[in-house]
Amino acid sequence: MEQGHRDELIRHLAEAVGSVTVAHPTRVAVDGPPAAGKTTLADELAVVLRGQGREVVRATIDDFLFPRARRYRRGEYSAEGCYVDAHDHGSLNRVLLDPLGPGGDRRFRTAVYDHGTDTVLSPPVGTAPADAVLILDGVFLMRPELVDRWDLSIFVSTALDTTVDRAVIRERRVSSRADVERRWRERYLPAQRLYLATARPTDHVDIVVRNDDPRRPVWESRAR
Repeated sequence: MEQGHRDELIRHLAEAVGSVTVAHPTRVAVDGPPAAGKTTLADELAVVLRGQGREVVRATIDDFLFPRARRYRRGEYSAEGCYVDAHDHGSLNRVLLDPLGPGGDRRFRTAVYDHGTDTVLSPPVGTAPADAVLILDGVFLMRPELVDRWDLSIFVSTALDTTVDRAVIRERRVSSRADVERRWRERYLPAQRLYLATARPTDHVDIVVRNDDPRRPVWESRAR
């Protein structure tokens, strides 16, 4: 199924969430490269679901980073380090995905780390109703440590060169074009290519959204 309008896309995703029948909160992954549009899409989907009366837990992989010293132990521009050392998947499973999954107690945390201060966090524990929806956006969500945790998974794809241009615009207040381009071309994009080659994320997701033109995204439902 392929369509072209953004509001249709969000409606389609909300219907896909609504069609999931599980006895615990529905855990939705919004995967894709940096600057593909994951956060915007996840926020839009949350608004629609809340409008339908669902309780939504919004989270991001960026709140499950390892401290900076571990993240950059292979070097600030290491693509392998970006893929292997950046994210604390053990904590993500332990405090969020497993509690909201089968047999979980639905008591969860949405963060273990503050990127701005490079400090470990222990926020208050929340309790989700059984019909809640978790929407988590981030990179590398179909990797082996996480792939079987999702009840619905979405991959937001954009030509990788497009993400560089978007990143330059997004970060222009804090980073120069040269700094952003170096980080993207040496660290983030090679890490994405490593992920695509090893984890083959689009083989595992339910819906692929091609977001090269955010106003006219094209989507495809996949048979897993």
